[in-house]
Amino acid sequence: MIEAIQGELGATIQVLQAMQADRDLCKRVADVVELSVTTLKAGNKILFAGNGGSAADAQHWAGELVSRFNYDRPGLAAIALTTDTSILTAISNDYGYDYSFARQIEALGREGDVLFALSTSGRSKNIVRALAACKERGVKTVGFTGSTGSDMQALCDHCLCIPSAHTPRIQEGHEVLGHMICGLIEQRIFPKGAKS
Repeated sequence: MIEAIQGELGATIQVLQAMQADRDLCKRVADVVELSVTTLKAGNKILFAGNGGSAADAQHWAGELVSRFNYDRPGLAAIALTTDTSILTAISNDYGYDYSFARQIEALGREGDVLFALSTSGRSKNIVRALAACKERGVKTVGFTGSTGSDMQALCDHCLCIPSAHTPRIQEGHEVLGHMICGLIEQRIFPKGAKS
């Protein structure tokens, strides 16, 4: 059992080390932080979408921005499109699950907003449709996916590809980047942690 645990930790560390060594990925993360800060300072919002564990990440990161991350400060405009069961089930019933996020983008997305779209495979149909809906509305897009980028890469303004094809490792990489981005957004907008 101990060897299995050490093996799992080693596999996670290997992916994180590959991420750390990937200067292009680090540059894309910096670009996402800049885009997010510009978006929020302009009075726009960040939207989040994902399925399953990625839905949990979407809700987690929205919570970090709306509430707080490292210190007390004013809330930041963020909405997880994964949380309203009445909306999700109505859209899924009336239009099909593939439209569960695209329809919300139609209703809530405004030019100047940003969507963070999470899909470990890069092929989730409802995520791909949401990204297409963003293109039509001038909503910027940030994709979080696995090593290939799959269908998402061509639809995203910025695509953060975790260097793994294994779903749990991809999700772990997403969580690290999501936390990092939330912390850097907070730091850039409220550099001294001051309440205003």
